[in-house]
Amino acid sequence: MKAIIQRVTKASVTVGEDQVSSIGRGICVLLGISVDDTQRDAEYMVRKILNLRLFEDENGRAWAKSVMEREFEVLCVSQFTLQCILKANKPDFHSAMPAELAQPFYNSILESMRSAYKPELIKDGKFGAYMQVNIQNDGPVTVELTSPAGHTDPKQLSKLEKQQLRKEKVRSKGPLESAREKASLRSKQDPSASSGAEGDVSSDREP
Repeated sequence: MKAIIQRVTKASVTVGEDQVSSIGRGICVLLGISVDDTQRDAEYMVRKILNLRLFEDENGRAWAKSVMEREFEVLCVSQFTLQCILKANKPDFHSAMPAELAQPFYNSILESMRSAYKPELIKDGKFGAYMQVNIQNDGPVTVELTSPAGHTDPKQLSKLEKQQLRKEKVRSKGPLESAREKASLRSKQDPSASSGAEGDVSSDREP
């Protein structure tokens, strides 16, 4: 799941000639739901969105207060295009959750926000509609947020899995065994390298 969060002095959503939502000072959230997203992703995003410290405190200290602490408003707009994958110059949206599944999921995210905060301060666009979103960015301040479990790129997922496996292997071995493996690997790569004391990694020496 991806979100673009902007600190705003005001923001609004218009569909056709009708303004469907508007807020004053607060944050505008553009939210893109992935086909792989779960409730875990939703919980993470709700927690982060409401607790990001994007506002100053009463003494003017920057990055000190969240939207909840300042009791500001939130305008959330569903935006599947955040799940875009470029194929040459053409955007592809197959990573986005289909609308018939995304709409109830998105609504559940809104309900979670309203349960965690003041429901009257959580505003929404119109799911699936062609919207005009007017955002008066304050700063400008814009934060990109991605849920940890929301990796839709198979190459990226494979890379992360390999990194995790390496970490687990290192943790499962003692420091001496791990050092011996490193020394053995280096000896194979450079037969001229000599071994030091037990547990030390071999090093190249000047002739």
